[in-house]
Amino acid sequence: MKKLIAAASFTSILLVSCTPKASTSTAPVGSSTSTAEQIAQGKTIFENSCGRCHKLPDPASHNPVQWVGIMNAMAPKAKLNDDQHQWVYDYIVSVKK
Repeated sequence: MKKLIAAASFTSILLVSCTPKASTSTAPVGSSTSTAEQIAQGKTIFENSCGRCHKLPDPASHNPVQWVGIMNAMAPKAKLNDDQHQWVYDYIVSVKK
């Protein structure tokens, strides 16, 4: 009986460890999950919310990976919800250098 339980446990662990993991990031770097309308809203939020406290940075001044850190630090200060955070990020990384 113990061998049966051990085999079943091992099989369960093996199956779970071989399944793909769900991504916890908001979006892969360089890809946009927002629509054109949402990106336009992101631009408006960026200009109004971020510009309220400081001079707006040039979106092309940082790469997408750097913007992840900046956005993660600043979004709570700007009181952005998760959707707004994503829209602003997608707007910023859509601006061409």
